[in-house]
Amino acid sequence: MRAFFRSIGEVALLAAQAIWEGLIPPYASNLVVAQIQSMGVSSLLLTVVAGLFAGMVVALQGAHELERFGATLYIGPTVARSIVREAAPVMTALLVGGRVGAGITAELGAMMVTEQVDALRAIGVSVVKFLVVPRLLAGLLVFPLLTIVANVVGVLGGLLIAVFQLHIDSRLFWNTVLDLTTFRDYLSGVGKSVAFGFLVTLAGCYKGLTFTGGSTELGHATTATVVAIGSAVLIADFLLTQLFFVV
Repeated sequence: MRAFFRSIGEVALLAAQAIWEGLIPPYASNLVVAQIQSMGVSSLLLTVVAGLFAGMVVALQGAHELERFGATLYIGPTVARSIVREAAPVMTALLVGGRVGAGITAELGAMMVTEQVDALRAIGVSVVKFLVVPRLLAGLLVFPLLTIVANVVGVLGGLLIAVFQLHIDSRLFWNTVLDLTTFRDYLSGVGKSVAFGFLVTLAGCYKGLTFTGGSTELGHATTATVVAIGSAVLIADFLLTQLFFVV
């Protein structure tokens, strides 16, 4: 238990230092762009496929429940609100976050093993500014963008089920979506994705920079990162959901 709270404190200190280092120049925009390429572009296909089938599943499940009340025509807003408020941000954080977080841990952990991090410190380079800040900034940009993609694709997946299986007119689908889905719904989902992006990249950086051991231990560290990210995302999702309903 003591080790757990010590880790929480170290993560908080790393986050505070990264925020401070990110606010002062110089700004390594080229490193941020490289991380956006690594995190976002390579995760786009995964996001599209997951979002499409998530939307189709929500439509099938929602239609089954709405049919009991004779409200199948409202499948559009049911799918849209489920996707944009919960499914898209959480699914993106868990799937893409697990991939991204494990990759960051493996990359930084390998740099620790080969003493590249020590070499950076020896020449006076801020490890946090050079290695952590670009990844955090990229995560803050990439996860909301991927969530928006998952929103669009997920609603389109629901549309496919509504039109071809439930035989609902596409214009009725879009009209109910636009009438009953509010800007606050979209804002809450995107807001969650910003927090998830920060948590995912922060967890990956912390696990990587505190890694000690060899190749076998590095595999265990990446697994621990995925578990930590999953737990952090679900806890943060609960807290943020409570916050958005209160505000």
